[in-house]
Amino acid sequence: MNGYWKKLCRVNLTDRTWKEEPIEEATLDLLIGGTALGAKILLEETAPKIDPLSPENKLIFAIGCMQACPNFPGNAKWSVVTKSPLTGSVADSAGTGGWAPAFKKCGYDALIIEGKADKPTWLYITDNNVEFRDADELWGLDSVDASLKIKEILGDKRVNALNIGTAGEIMNPIANITCDGHSFAGRGGTGAVMGSKNLKAIASWGTQQCEIADLEGAKAFAKEVFVNLHEATKDVGGTPSVMVGMEEIGDSPIRYWRGDVWHKGAETIGTPRYTEFLNVKPMPCLNCPIGCHRHIHLDLSGGEGELTGNGPEYETLGTMGSGLCIDDLEAISLANEMANRAGVDTISLGSYIGFLIECYEATLITAEEIGMVPKFGDRETLLFLSEKLIKNEGIGEIFKKGIRGAAAHIGGDAPLLTVEVKNMDLPAHDPRAVFANYPNYATTPRGACHERGDTQAIATGLVYPEVGLEETPDRFSVDEAAPVAVVSQDGALMFNCLTICKFMVKFAGMTISELMHGLELILGKEIDPYELFRVGERSQNLQRLLNVRDGMDRKDDTAPAKLFIPAAVGGRAFQAPTHEEFDKMLDDYYDLRGWDRNGIPTAEKLEEIGLGDFVKYLP
Repeated sequence: MNGYWKKLCRVNLTDRTWKEEPIEEATLDLLIGGTALGAKILLEETAPKIDPLSPENKLIFAIGCMQACPNFPGNAKWSVVTKSPLTGSVADSAGTGGWAPAFKKCGYDALIIEGKADKPTWLYITDNNVEFRDADELWGLDSVDASLKIKEILGDKRVNALNIGTAGEIMNPIANITCDGHSFAGRGGTGAVMGSKNLKAIASWGTQQCEIADLEGAKAFAKEVFVNLHEATKDVGGTPSVMVGMEEIGDSPIRYWRGDVWHKGAETIGTPRYTEFLNVKPMPCLNCPIGCHRHIHLDLSGGEGELTGNGPEYETLGTMGSGLCIDDLEAISLANEMANRAGVDTISLGSYIGFLIECYEATLITAEEIGMVPKFGDRETLLFLSEKLIKNEGIGEIFKKGIRGAAAHIGGDAPLLTVEVKNMDLPAHDPRAVFANYPNYATTPRGACHERGDTQAIATGLVYPEVGLEETPDRFSVDEAAPVAVVSQDGALMFNCLTICKFMVKFAGMTISELMHGLELILGKEIDPYELFRVGERSQNLQRLLNVRDGMDRKDDTAPAKLFIPAAVGGRAFQAPTHEEFDKMLDDYYDLRGWDRNGIPTAEKLEEIGLGDFVKYLP
């Protein structure tokens, strides 16, 4: 089967053993790999309602077929699937960097981590081999220093490693897995699961070439596409370039979701000022023509030294900038650096701070309990609380069970102030600006997420003519919300099954037709665009089955109370659905998915999309 090794590597940390196992061709044909393959394994190999931080939970890294072409644009993506310690639901996350192509060359399509090491451990995976190494000299290092140390130990700067920072070691529920301190699999606490297993890092370096249908043709086509995409995006300022535009249409969160406009602030922290003030250079992942990550170099004010490294992305600018009304790029960059090195999700981090400020303003919590007088627009609030929350110290202790746990601890009306779905804080995109994000956020298996359904991109110009989405929909339409959410989710999940960066399409302009042609050169067979998107649909259903098995259903597909209050001014002025309209969007979404009114996939739908073997997991 072209594009695959048809095998996975299973590592048991408890007894320090590993083995190779076959993956059936039919499975790869149906699911492609990545997210869907990980969800299938998690569903089949774990029991319902297991503790996410127990040895019984599994951590599954999976890639697709795109890594078989050594230079295909965007193929540095990898997916990780596990059960989330933050939400209790399935956690599906993805990162880039350079690990995925190196892992593919080791001779595997997936990696299953199970059990728990009796002491800090890291893995070195090479051609059809796994080494267990003691991590005593790595444990306690941040994500950047741990990566550098691994390169030093191996004597090879080319080796990429996935690792956790100090937040993963203490099992902070918003801890990430990082790749060389460069890219992050954020949201849902996958880093905490890795920490619970005493696993510090996974380094990979392989030399084998997976067989594909037309290697030279695929490489030539990949080079042609790379050049075209690079030319189209050479002046794009990375994700911070959308800050001003997102604020203009009312999409950015402001004052922890209570504000309406923040024009001057958005201009201050967005491009072009972002690029100039932070002395930015593009920082591409392997095989990336865009370089959307920003490398910054800033001489700190007050003669406090310099800051170099990953600059804040749009989501960080949204939750720590507009969300907290902070237009101080230096402060945001410092908080971002703290989070990146510790390995913490900046979206939830910024959201927790906004929530605490609002609770203080509502007299639900005192300055003494917080450790300071918190304020919107305040640098010290951001830096002080970031440190406490990252370390789960002081006021940070109440967030050990996420924002719902903190709200329950504070009591009173605090739960009404939270902005989350399934205990996952909303990303920096306001559904009141794009109604399709209501059903998208409500139904995304891992909780509110813009990466598992890019509806704001569709509302601002992204189209998929190959599957019938030829025009930009009305972003305030209740009737169009569910159809847009469905096609957006299927597309996003399809990219995470192929494990290719969706920014190739979203930012760089690669068409689905070009992606299909690349796949045909790799796989040696014709690709139907609707069948390609159906892979995303299968992934959504498999993840939904995992959640349904654990007792989740319509009651968990919610929208925060604040998001039914319309703005008075700005790009979403007077726009917000009623609760009845939200229910209609959910009903429409369930109908399109072939689920019942309680949000449970039907046996008929599973049979229709080729998942008949999974009917047994229905309640």
